[in-house]
Amino acid sequence: MSEATKRLRIHGRVQGVFYRAWSCEAARALGLRGWVRNRRDGSVEMLVRGEREAVGRLIEQCRSGPPSARVERIDIEDAREQVPDRFEKRPTV
Repeated sequence: MSEATKRLRIHGRVQGVFYRAWSCEAARALGLRGWVRNRRDGSVEMLVRGEREAVGRLIEQCRSGPPSARVERIDIEDAREQVPDRFEKRPTV
């Protein structure tokens, strides 16, 4: 199976709605590694690595997010950086 590493920037009403906690649970359930953090501009940033199909499923789930979120758009790009051995929540930058 081939792996993929993607960087996501999720825009909309995605802070203060448990988006980071939700994404940790969703990513871990799919067996993915990486991290998620809030950005000071109001977006959420995510670096995710794992089996290509599982990464795609997470991206699709991120288009809705948790019940209180309102996702306007997701910017997605390939990434080459190292990811942690698990999926974790990181501080705001």
